[in-house]
Amino acid sequence: MGRYVVRRLLQAIPLLFVISIILFYAVFALGDPVSRLIANNPRTSEQDIARIKKLYGLDKPVYQRYFVWAGNSLRGDWGSSLVTGEKVTSVLRGRLGNTLILMVTAFLVTLLLAIPIGLISALRQYSRFDYFITALSFLFYSLPVFFLGFLLIYLFSVKFREWGLPALPSGKMYDVRGERTLGQLFKHMILPVLTIALINSALYTRYLRSSVLEVMGQDYIRTARSKGLMGSQVLRRHVMKNAALPLVTLVLLQVATLFSGAVVTETIFAWPGMGLLFIDAARNVDYPVLMGILVASSALIIIFNLIADILYAYLDPRIKYS
Repeated sequence: MGRYVVRRLLQAIPLLFVISIILFYAVFALGDPVSRLIANNPRTSEQDIARIKKLYGLDKPVYQRYFVWAGNSLRGDWGSSLVTGEKVTSVLRGRLGNTLILMVTAFLVTLLLAIPIGLISALRQYSRFDYFITALSFLFYSLPVFFLGFLLIYLFSVKFREWGLPALPSGKMYDVRGERTLGQLFKHMILPVLTIALINSALYTRYLRSSVLEVMGQDYIRTARSKGLMGSQVLRRHVMKNAALPLVTLVLLQVATLFSGAVVTETIFAWPGMGLLFIDAARNVDYPVLMGILVASSALIIIFNLIADILYAYLDPRIKYS
């Protein structure tokens, strides 16, 4: 196992290098950063434009800019934002905490909903509860994130206020006026967390239900029952451990995306996290910030894929890495 982990980590280095090249060229395909910077000041002279380009190294070919960026990144310098001038590491650090508050909460709510519901749905196959959960899962999973977000805002923020009921905030992390309290944060989190959790739990429920049904039809489950093991013991010792395999990959890849935020959800609810930062950076072609977000997310996905492979070997002894 040790050799396998080391080999995968060594393979990740060239993979991340290739990914960073593709991302770098894709970012500059969005447009010229200088044209976005001077958009609000049309009186900027050609001399000023040339000076700005030289200042940020934008007068060089793209491949030269990449090698400069890559060299600085290896030394821990991810550059500075073209818009604010702030260090990229400081920008990401300032938004990461907000994203983790939202995404970790939504992730935990997703698991708390999906695991028991998916398990009960599988154990009560073809029951009314199973049909209801199946229909509800397909409904929520087929809804676009922005539609569900706006629907929740309309119902719990707009209509509740019209009906004289306690309305939920529709955006931001705290009220504009007043002190920033934990109670305010909790109220502002409800709608974005619900938006993420409803869609993700619909997917997780379907995965877990299908996986549990597949495992329960295996010969070793019938053998365990014939040996006199109680239903709860069979479920705990054999079904859940093997049914978790496909869910592990899905969950770990989801964990990797926690750090990059939910772009659509954060934009709808004006949540000041990594997702909203990505939208703002893309709008301004702020390539140092964009590269920081994209490369960090890619590295996390590679790492969590490796963790998923290691957990596979633990959950299923038949899988060997040599």
